[in-house]
Amino acid sequence: MEGIKDKVAIIGMGCTRFGELWDKSPGDLMVDAAYEAFEDAGIEPKDIQAAWIGTVFSGITAVTLSYPLKLQYIPVTRVENLCATGTEAIRAAAYAVAAGTCDIALAVGVEKLKDAGIGLIPPPIGDSTIGDTGVDPLRLVPPPVMFGSQAVRYFHKYGLSPEEGKKLLAKIAVKNHHNGSLNPKAQYQMEITLEQAINAPIVSWPLGIFDCCGVTDGGAAAIVTRADIAKNFRDDPIYIKSFAVAAGARQATLMPEYDVTSFQESVRASEAAYAETGIKDAFKELSLAIVHDCFTITEILIYEDLGWCPRGEAKSYIDSGVFELGGELPVNTDGGL
Repeated sequence: MEGIKDKVAIIGMGCTRFGELWDKSPGDLMVDAAYEAFEDAGIEPKDIQAAWIGTVFSGITAVTLSYPLKLQYIPVTRVENLCATGTEAIRAAAYAVAAGTCDIALAVGVEKLKDAGIGLIPPPIGDSTIGDTGVDPLRLVPPPVMFGSQAVRYFHKYGLSPEEGKKLLAKIAVKNHHNGSLNPKAQYQMEITLEQAINAPIVSWPLGIFDCCGVTDGGAAAIVTRADIAKNFRDDPIYIKSFAVAAGARQATLMPEYDVTSFQESVRASEAAYAETGIKDAFKELSLAIVHDCFTITEILIYEDLGWCPRGEAKSYIDSGVFELGGELPVNTDGGL
């Protein structure tokens, strides 16, 4: 199977500030992000040959993107895959370029949540693949409850007292808030102390407010082109090495031995990405990582699922500052979620 390695390059990026952007519509956010990317790449909207828009709650069809950007009769597709929606947009754009169906493609991700009052992911309206009820019972569990349960189980499995576990989670929150304080586009540009994180009001034990990601408005855009022509646009394009996605059929949840301290999908996707790029020792070969830290426990599980530290040993790595800005493998240098 032939992969995407070094076939596609990113030549432009754009990103809005994130936050409670009451004066911005989804269209405003897409325009702001896309035009920053156009300027970064040194191109104009008319140069885009195909586009993808990724959004969960802020648009239904391709017109979500084509109307505000005034794209003129080119193929535009709207994609959605919940927390992986932005990844799906740029993955689709990159695959189209690699396949030779277009030379310059645009990927945009946008979400406008503050006006909608969405605080938790709602259950789906219906899905004929799930069962007679049309509703997936696992999706009826609020995310803080599900991830809180994972944290409790992780503490139990690896012998952490509640106090040790809470402190471990708090260190992730402190690190990411510090990184966010350095990012002018972050929603929360503030430092927090370990004590603040540990003693914050509980959302779902052991997760406190600072263990849970915020709800925000924002948008981002990327422009991709063929690797062989990327330097026609700029001297320093970013060459894409791999896009790996793994979706399971909830095999783990059907097994009595499953203990919720790992996501097999993350394991499989990382293994595929490492294989395509030729990475043998991810911890030593990666320079930095941006991961999905919807909750602090999620980031800890990712450390282990992606092979950056042995199972159950994330604590020693966190305590020694390995994943901080000055550490061996800085994680969520932008502040994460």
